[in-house]
Amino acid sequence: MPFAFPEGLAPEVYPLAWLVGRWTGAGVIKYEGIAETPFRQELVFDHDGGPYLRFTSTLRVRSAAAADGETTGDADGTEGEDAFDTVWSTETGYWRISSDRPDDLPDGKHALEVLVTDASGRLSLFLGLVGDGRVDLATDFVARTSTAAEVTAAKRLYGNVEGRLLWLEELAAFGHPMGSYASGELDRVDGLS
Repeated sequence: MPFAFPEGLAPEVYPLAWLVGRWTGAGVIKYEGIAETPFRQELVFDHDGGPYLRFTSTLRVRSAAAADGETTGDADGTEGEDAFDTVWSTETGYWRISSDRPDDLPDGKHALEVLVTDASGRLSLFLGLVGDGRVDLATDFVARTSTAAEVTAAKRLYGNVEGRLLWLEELAAFGHPMGSYASGELDRVDGLS
């Protein structure tokens, strides 16, 4: 099936057009001091015609009751969506292609700026590249409230792998060096054209 640009999408963000839609799937969190924790995620990239994409992401984990086996699951023995009923994190922000194009930027790649805010009191500015169905982002600019967890740097990778959105995130947080934090595999459930 040929790819069609979402209706009304600003030409400035055509390199990000493959992200537009609602994605859902599963993943796992595992970091120094955090036990391996499975999650379900909903990730939405949409637009209003401006030269950027808006995004929201919500990760949900099992409640304590579900983790203790109090959820029955689906008839096929798998855990139902309702087992993941506790919000772990919520983010929102904007993705835009930078108008600055470094001289050494390879053909097919575009400089990217991503502003991320999360409900736990952090604001991060990621810079990176997008091209060929891959996004590489990094930040060492993390502003936080006095009650937010200490995160000092992060890296993210997103990739379109056979129509699925795979991602991973590394963090430097809680006094620990950069290390793997979370990863997920998502399927598009709505194109939001």
